[in-house]
Amino acid sequence: LLISNSTNYGEGYLDHCMDEMLDILDQRRRLAFVPFALFDRDAYTAKAQERFGQEAVEVRTVTANQNGAATLDWAEAIFVGGGNTFRLLKILGEADFLSAVRRRVNQGMVYMGASAGANIAGPTIRTTNDMPIVEPGSFDAIGLVPFQINPHYVDPLNHATHMGETREQRLTEYMEENATPVVGVREGAWIRVAGRRARLGGTRPARIFRRDINPEDRAPGADLSDLFA
Repeated sequence: LLISNSTNYGEGYLDHCMDEMLDILDQRRRLAFVPFALFDRDAYTAKAQERFGQEAVEVRTVTANQNGAATLDWAEAIFVGGGNTFRLLKILGEADFLSAVRRRVNQGMVYMGASAGANIAGPTIRTTNDMPIVEPGSFDAIGLVPFQINPHYVDPLNHATHMGETREQRLTEYMEENATPVVGVREGAWIRVAGRRARLGGTRPARIFRRDINPEDRAPGADLSDLFA
């Protein structure tokens, strides 16, 4: 489950997507939480534990050591919280957790990520919006899906005086140099993946970018499985 944002405007943490999270969790109640994208990991973990605790889901935090590896083995599902994607990838790489998460997902563990946590599910983090506040060893991510994610995708504002590139222009630049498709996921939306099938959920359309093809919007409920081709 690849979620654009963890908090919708005017709502509480994960409120807009919790029903979908519970549906994909089904009977699973052991959740590993990855807090590496934020600096204050203790506060971030407490926030996740409080929210999932309301749903009778047990949360254990993943630490960047052998205890964290044991938590991944204990968990039936993993949720990777948002924040800075470069920091998240750097810590996961240094702890050798990228391959560990991939292995556990291949064994049947449910993967859920919001914002930065959605970014790292793709092949690379080259389409993140974040500033590179740290330098990971590589831009390569977990590669659970064969397409790139751009969370918090925003459309140009009418009558805006800002002269910098729009998000669409930046992603078009990415497509000039890369062949991997990109899904711009607007806030309030997510992508649910099962095997080689993917569906857009939530309340807002997503924007699909492909090389040498004009970007296209797809409405909530749309099938995205062609991105696995």
